[in-house]
Amino acid sequence: MRTNPDVQSTGVRSIVPRTAGGIRALLVARILPAPAVRPQAAGKQASAGTGAAGRPRRRTDLRLAPPALLAWAAAVAGVWLPLPALGLVIGGLLLGAAALLAAIRRRSRTRAGPVPRSFLTTLGVALVLAAAVASHSAVAASQKHGGAVAEAVSSRSAVVIELEIAGPPRLLKSPGRAGADRWAVPATASTIIARGNLIRGEAELLIMGGADWQRVVPGQRIRTTGKLRPPEDGQSQAGILSAGTGPATIVAPSGWQEGPAALRGRFAAAAEWIGGDARGLLPGMVTGDTSFLDEQLQTDMKTVGMTHLTAVSGANCSLILGALLLAARTVRLPRAPAAAAALAGLALFVLMVGPDASVLRAALMGAIGLVSLSGGRTGRGLSFLSLAVIGLLMADPALGTSFSFLLSVLATLGIVVAGPRIMEWLPPVVPRWLAAGLAVPLSAQLFCGPVIVLLQPQFSSFALPANMVAAPLVAPVTILGTAAVPLVPLAPWAAVVPMAVAGACAAGVAGVARFFSALPGASLPWPEGPFGAATMLVLSACTILALWLILHPRAVWALVLAAHRRTVDLLELWPRFTGLDERRRRGSLRGNNPISGRNQEWPLRKKPDPSRRRQLRPPGAM
Repeated sequence: MRTNPDVQSTGVRSIVPRTAGGIRALLVARILPAPAVRPQAAGKQASAGTGAAGRPRRRTDLRLAPPALLAWAAAVAGVWLPLPALGLVIGGLLLGAAALLAAIRRRSRTRAGPVPRSFLTTLGVALVLAAAVASHSAVAASQKHGGAVAEAVSSRSAVVIELEIAGPPRLLKSPGRAGADRWAVPATASTIIARGNLIRGEAELLIMGGADWQRVVPGQRIRTTGKLRPPEDGQSQAGILSAGTGPATIVAPSGWQEGPAALRGRFAAAAEWIGGDARGLLPGMVTGDTSFLDEQLQTDMKTVGMTHLTAVSGANCSLILGALLLAARTVRLPRAPAAAAALAGLALFVLMVGPDASVLRAALMGAIGLVSLSGGRTGRGLSFLSLAVIGLLMADPALGTSFSFLLSVLATLGIVVAGPRIMEWLPPVVPRWLAAGLAVPLSAQLFCGPVIVLLQPQFSSFALPANMVAAPLVAPVTILGTAAVPLVPLAPWAAVVPMAVAGACAAGVAGVARFFSALPGASLPWPEGPFGAATMLVLSACTILALWLILHPRAVWALVLAAHRRTVDLLELWPRFTGLDERRRRGSLRGNNPISGRNQEWPLRKKPDPSRRRQLRPPGAM
């Protein structure tokens, strides 16, 4: 009879690896069948670095991320630091760039070195861009910390002032105080009369006024009176003007600035016949006019993380751009003309909403997110985002301290980095539109969560399902509502149907917000400050990890088996570290007797040597 070597082998591996192999074979063959692969991707899934659709996955380009972060840091320093310290920062950045230029020239002669030349070039460009952003901030800091304007602001002087409106008015509601709402209007002062002195020069101010200021239009030149006061820490404006009188128009805005404001007003008035929650939500979702939005509805949408739907955001711009691209490709336009037509349509949409900084930023971020998620330039999405951040900060360094800008960048970063990965994790049977509907809100919410906690220390338990349920309703509101805006003054009868459909969908969005906000536990308390942001960051990381574990059962089982094998190896090596093998060879094991408590040597039974054969005595032997 032959001896089975597996049965005769000794040690921990004699049983455990055999059992694990059997379980692995059973699971692979019966419980975990191989995932279905699309026919067009069947020949490409075996190679590393391919996506779920079989296309080669482009590596994420990180070269422009350090310049963007450095430019952002310079913008923040320009807002917070005084002018002398900011000058030192600019000088240090330029000296660093000069040193890197010298190192690059030296490297070109020697052609050797531990650091790649491309890295030095990228770092040098980053330092130059950061110095440019800081220099732009220094100009605003000179008006804020020195000069006649700063003196008038610090003395809280009563002034007569001429300004040019720089952006649309923003409503600041005062809960529980009827008629006490204030309007915040960004403006640029050109002439200030304070204490009998005439001050000429441009200075950015923030006007705080009553209901008379809600109708001002960007580009309008006005005269008003009021009191100046210093801004809060971290604000980019040179001062805040508490307006004592209403705006008196000096120069009316140009036609291209006044026309969009008239369109927005007519659309808001035309939405009055719809009634209900759609009366205030439809103009907000289409043109950004939230003046008629119900306070309770606004609170409910804030509770379930749907505040971004109450005004024009990057999602609206992505929908407009995507619809225009689809329409252009449907009529068989080539790729370049289709892209040009879509960008022209997006520019008209931005002009209609109002080309202020927030709308321009939303359009840019929405275009980047759409391009990255569509699959054409997935590897370069971070590069596009970095370029956008650098360009916006160079144009307006005050964005570096804006929470809205930070949330916009983080949401786009989540869509660019995590969105395509989450779509690839989903099974192939899930349609692409449904996968995108899950990936976009989840990735944006996970990346924006730590910052939202700083602004609002609470956890929205139903933010993800609420946004997923409302997502199919957002596209008809945005597309049909935008199409109805020019039809209201031109052909009101033709605007009835698209406005009715868009209003019904807007009412559905409001119903989703009210339903989820009324559920128990919709808003849970969360720690404030940096600790709350850190814990939310950990929760976001755990959520992504849990999603990966759920959607990759085969990989999880492979990791479990690998951990199992490591454990077996450690169990086999443990006797060598503890000296148990030596004591086994001596035939005894020393330890404490649990009964007597004394140190005692316990004899071990020796194993029979399988190599020695039993010798049988012949019959009759003594």
